[in-house]
Amino acid sequence: METLTVLNTYFRLFDAARTDESAMNDLLSLFTEDAEIVLNGNSRNGFEDFVRAFYAHNRDVKHMWDGWVLQADGSYHTNWAVCGQTSEGAVYAKTGVDIARFNADGKIVYLENVPTDKDAFGKYTS
Repeated sequence: METLTVLNTYFRLFDAARTDESAMNDLLSLFTEDAEIVLNGNSRNGFEDFVRAFYAHNRDVKHMWDGWVLQADGSYHTNWAVCGQTSEGAVYAKTGVDIARFNADGKIVYLENVPTDKDAFGKYTS
């Protein structure tokens, strides 16, 4: 799968994976098992734990994003916006930048989420 297709598919599958196990499996297949996930400057390895924790705290979510742009260092960047509803029922809207890197097999090995609000998504960083 072409790099830009993988990145756009990532956002589409992230939104669908909450209620569709097939979408979750497809989403997880885009990442290496030990992919580095950075959120608000906090790093962890493994995308699956992050995404499952995210959906444990959210009833619904919808992403919008600009086109991904290749950077001089080989990473891809995009601006994003997300709206959602927490498991407690509160609605929210957030914005930020995602940074992604790939391995030679075309899998995501690094994904950094840089929210505009530095306190956003704090419960997913520990």
